[in-house]
Amino acid sequence: MKYPTIHQSLFILNRKNLYNNLKNNSLAIFNSSDEFPRSGDQNFVFKQNPDLFYLSGIDQEQTILLLYPDCPNPLYREVLFLRQTNDYIKVWEGYKYTKEQAKAASGIQSVYWLEDFDNILHSIVNYAEHIYLNTNENDRYAHEVPYRDIRFIEQMKSKYPLHHYERSAPIMRNLRAVKSDIEIELIKRASAITRDAFIRVLKFTKPGVKEYEIEAEIIHEFIRQGATGHAYTPIIASGHNANILHYNDNNQVCEDGDVILFDFGAEYANYNADMSRAIPVNGRFTQRQKDVYNAVLHVMKESIKLINEGTVWNTYHEQVGEIMTAQLINLGLLSTTDVKKQNPAWPAYKKYFMHGNSHHLGIDVHDFAGRYTPFTNGNILTVEPGIYIPEEGLGIRLENNILITADGNIDLMADIPLEAEEIEEMMNS
Repeated sequence: MKYPTIHQSLFILNRKNLYNNLKNNSLAIFNSSDEFPRSGDQNFVFKQNPDLFYLSGIDQEQTILLLYPDCPNPLYREVLFLRQTNDYIKVWEGYKYTKEQAKAASGIQSVYWLEDFDNILHSIVNYAEHIYLNTNENDRYAHEVPYRDIRFIEQMKSKYPLHHYERSAPIMRNLRAVKSDIEIELIKRASAITRDAFIRVLKFTKPGVKEYEIEAEIIHEFIRQGATGHAYTPIIASGHNANILHYNDNNQVCEDGDVILFDFGAEYANYNADMSRAIPVNGRFTQRQKDVYNAVLHVMKESIKLINEGTVWNTYHEQVGEIMTAQLINLGLLSTTDVKKQNPAWPAYKKYFMHGNSHHLGIDVHDFAGRYTPFTNGNILTVEPGIYIPEEGLGIRLENNILITADGNIDLMADIPLEAEEIEEMMNS
């Protein structure tokens, strides 16, 4: 692996927190992610199921985690099942966990090969009253492909139809939203790598470069510093492309006088950063570009003040909308008449700022958390206002990652250039 081993205390604590939320005499099972085919004889790069990683630290395909804290046989209260390596796998795929390495990584002492799963499960499952099974219940996602968890649910209910089945996802949604000290440090590391990539881009960008050349500079810095790679498909959107929210063709020439909107972040040890910036291709904003930039920056700074323990999602976004509306009026993009006549279900500001202002961040970029759960200490949220003006070929989004603490918010990206003048200075130094 590219990253140093994470101390097993993180995963031991995470499992303990899970046990505190299970019903008595419950068994919980977590599966690794599927391996998805990319072509006739290749798979896509494997990405571990975030819940399994959160509870075990095992970053390998074909893994099963079985947890049964009330099991009458102490040997099977925590069990890892791994894909057994062999000489063929060693030659063609390389490193796989040994049992001892898996014990050291996870803190789980009972480690078996995957072929033992069915027998061990059957020997204890009938002593359990409840079985917790996992699915992806992120409300940004609706599955169409029957992934491993869905198939496993069908298998379990077919074999053991009379057990009481429970959902692990609501528990994981609450646990994962609050970050431990180790998780915070991993996200800080991802942010630091993202910072260095952005500074590299500031020194590289000039009229005539291709968007994909800038993307190459970013991934160079990510890999050089031990990141797994991109936390998500990067957006390098110059000029009119910035008005396409999920633009990732990254194949156009960056023209003199245009602004480039960046949205990228490093993934480090399965934890993520998520940053947005906008820079002038030639190193100097026009006055209009700077006015729009500073309007977005104002909304960003005011939004950060609103994120506190107890803040409610919908109320927060309504308040952000009011701040953005005032800025759009100042820029001449909206009038007071527009606002008075607006549809409350789609306020006038949505014409120029149509996406949400924040999402939780962690082991997933859009991390698993309750949309209707008030913010709390230990949450890490993005703050990412934007203004998009297609008729001017201009789009600006600014985004930092904010940790809520009892002593106030901490901007995990406070050391990444943000002020317009700072960006100009670095590009022209």
